[in-house]
Amino acid sequence: MNYSLKCLNCGTIYDPKDVMYTCPKCGPRLGTLEIVIGEYPRYPSFDLKSKGIWAFSEFLPLDEDHHEVPLFIGNTPIYEKKSLAQKMGLSDLWIKDDGRNPTGSYKDRATAMAISKAKSLHVSTIYCASTGNAASSLAGLTAASGMKSIIFVPKTAPEAKITQLLVYGATVMAVDGTYDEAFDLSMEIGNEFGWYSRNSAINPYLLEGKKTGSMEVAVQLDFKIPDFAIVSVGDGTVVSSIYKGFKDMKMAGLTDKIPKVIGVQSEGANAVMRTFESGHFDRPIDIDAHSMADSIAVGKPRDVLKACKWVKESGGYFVSVTDEEIGKAIIELARETGVFGEPAGAAAYAGLKKIAKSIQGKSTVIFITGNGLKDVKSARNFTNQVNYVKPESKNVKDVLRKIGLI
Repeated sequence: MNYSLKCLNCGTIYDPKDVMYTCPKCGPRLGTLEIVIGEYPRYPSFDLKSKGIWAFSEFLPLDEDHHEVPLFIGNTPIYEKKSLAQKMGLSDLWIKDDGRNPTGSYKDRATAMAISKAKSLHVSTIYCASTGNAASSLAGLTAASGMKSIIFVPKTAPEAKITQLLVYGATVMAVDGTYDEAFDLSMEIGNEFGWYSRNSAINPYLLEGKKTGSMEVAVQLDFKIPDFAIVSVGDGTVVSSIYKGFKDMKMAGLTDKIPKVIGVQSEGANAVMRTFESGHFDRPIDIDAHSMADSIAVGKPRDVLKACKWVKESGGYFVSVTDEEIGKAIIELARETGVFGEPAGAAAYAGLKKIAKSIQGKSTVIFITGNGLKDVKSARNFTNQVNYVKPESKNVKDVLRKIGLI
C-alpha cells in the first residue's frame, strides 16, 4: 500500500523509510503520527471468514510479503440485542465481542501489525509496557511467530494476565511502580538494545491493526453504520482506531457516514476526558490514575492528542464512570447479552447506560475489548454468593426455597 506518515501536531509529512515511531520535531508525547493512505482501493472484497483482520490488507501499511501471525485474529462476533435496545430506548444495539480473539482482547489486532513490521525489519525481539492485555497479546502472538518478547508490567497487574505471559514464555519485568513508570522504563531499555516497540501511541502501526475492529463492524452490518460507537479509553489508541476504521471505509466510498465516537473512562483514570474538556489537546492533563479496570488505568496517556482530535471530528465526546458502575456493568452485560467482559470492556456498557437517555432512538455499537476471564476477581466482587449445600436433596430444596426459586 502506498502511504505516508503525518504528524498530528505540526503537520509534517514523512516517508515511512525516514521515521519509525514519532515526529522528531515534536517528540514522543505530542508527535504522534497518522498513517495516511495514498490511494484507497477501488473495489475491495472482504473475506472475514477465512482471513480475519488480513481481509483488510489493502487498507493496511504492509509489505507485499508481509508476515501474518499463524493464529486467527479478527472476525469476532457482533450480536444484535433488540430487547435490550428497546429497554434502553435505542433503535438498534450491537455488541462487538473482541474477547474472542486468540489471547482474549482487542490488542491482538495491534500486535499482529507490530509483529509483521518487526519481521520486515528483521528484528526478532519485541517489547512493550502494559497493564495486562497488550502484554498477553504480545506474549502469545510472538510465541506463535517464533519471536521473543520482553514485557514490562506494573506488579499490580491481575495474576491471570501475568500467568498468560509466563505460559507463553515471555520475559516479564514486574515493575514496582505505575503503568506510566513501566512505560518509560521500557522505552529506555528497548531503545538501548534496539528491540522493536509495541507500545501504544509510540508506534503508529498499532492503530492500523486496531482500526480493523470498526472496519469489521461496517462489513458485518452490511455497511449500514450506527449513529454511535462506544468504547473504553486508556492510552487513547483504541478509541482513535475506531474513528480511523470508519473514516477509511467512508473515504473509500464504501459507507456514507462516521458514527459519533464516545470514549468511556474510569472516573479515577480520566486524563483523556479532562484534556478533551479543557479544549487544549496539545497540553495533556496527567493524573494519578487508579481504577479496578486495570487495562484503562492510565494517568499519562500517550495517544491523547489523536484521541481528542478524532473524537471531536466524529462529533463525539468522553464520559467517565465509577468503579461501582463498571462492576455492575460486568454483571448486567453478562446477564443481558451473554458476553462476559473484563472491567475495561464492560466500562463501555457502563458508559452506554450513562448516556442512553441522551441518545434515544439512535443506533449504537459498543466494543467489548477484553474477556472477563482475564480478571475474575473483580467480577466476583459483584456477583451473588455460592450456595454451599450438603449432598442431600432436602438441603438443596431448603436453599432453593429460601431464595424463592421453589
